[in-house]
Amino acid sequence: MRKLIVQQWITVDNIAAEEDGGLSFVSGEPFDDEITDDPFKNSVMGFIDSVDTMILGANTYNQSKDVWPSADEQGEYGKKLNNLTKFVASSTLHDAPWSDFPAATVTRDPAATVRELKEQSGKDIWLWGSLTLMRSLLDAGVVDEVRMLVCPSSRGKGTHLFEDRRNLKLVEATSFDNGVVLLRYGV
Repeated sequence: MRKLIVQQWITVDNIAAEEDGGLSFVSGEPFDDEITDDPFKNSVMGFIDSVDTMILGANTYNQSKDVWPSADEQGEYGKKLNNLTKFVASSTLHDAPWSDFPAATVTRDPAATVRELKEQSGKDIWLWGSLTLMRSLLDAGVVDEVRMLVCPSSRGKGTHLFEDRRNLKLVEATSFDNGVVLLRYGV
């Protein structure tokens, strides 16, 4: 069965979005050069190769739809991201174009959509950003794994990744030379 994997960039003080909604703390991008023996880039590319579907919330979609399709500096990573099958959770959108790439499918019931996708054959499903959607899918019990890319910085204020108590099971903890630590947890 396919898994729903949440991936979030966070600071060491558990901030997933700055006060203005930004992510200036993200480390390790872009991916414009060839991936050779860089363990961090290989890990990120390995992850994107393990998924074939992305689900995102309407806000993340609106922030991304005009940037990522033309993000040539993201190299192979950007090409793979742009070609993933996409679903956008929204109660107001009617369509979700993605420039010259296949449009995303709008879903009004993301938990039901994830349950259906998990029953289909294919690679894993990636929830990208979308903190509100992440929290609702955690509450619905459809998230299988949370991947945190912890950046070597703090912000003090902003939006925390989790707003409530969660007991998670450590799957992997890997540090990289760029200061980022990958923490993978089963839910």
